[in-house]
Amino acid sequence: MEDKIRKDNADWEKQLTSNQYYVTREKGTEPPFTGEYEETETRGTYKCVCCGHPLFRSDTKYHSGSGWPSFYAPVTAEAVETETDITHGMARTEVKCSRCDAHLGHVFEDGPKPTGLRYCINSAALNLDED
Repeated sequence: MEDKIRKDNADWEKQLTSNQYYVTREKGTEPPFTGEYEETETRGTYKCVCCGHPLFRSDTKYHSGSGWPSFYAPVTAEAVETETDITHGMARTEVKCSRCDAHLGHVFEDGPKPTGLRYCINSAALNLDED
C-alpha cells in the first residue's frame, strides 16, 4: 500500500474543479444521470481524480439504472476503503479512495454476480485512463 496523500483544503481547491472538490472533499454527490461516465462503455481503468490511484476497471462496470457509474468490484480489495455514513437520515456504506480518502460514492448489496455489490460512484471523482 502506498503512503496516504495528505493535503490541506486550499491545495485540493487549487487542483480540482469546484464540482470535483465538492464531491471528493466535501462528500457531495452529482445529480443522477448527469455524470460524464454514467453511460460510458469505453474500456480502461477508472482512477481517482484527486491522486490518480487505480480504483475500478471497465470490465466490472455495468448499467444499474441508478444514474451513477456502477461497478461490482474495485480493481483490488485495497483500492478503496469503506466506512459507515449516517447522513441524510439513513445508514449507508461510503466508499473512499484508500490513497487520499477522497469520497467516491457508496456501495450497496444489490449488485450483480459475482459479488452482489453495487459500487455507485460519482463521475466527478473519477478519471478514465483508456486502454
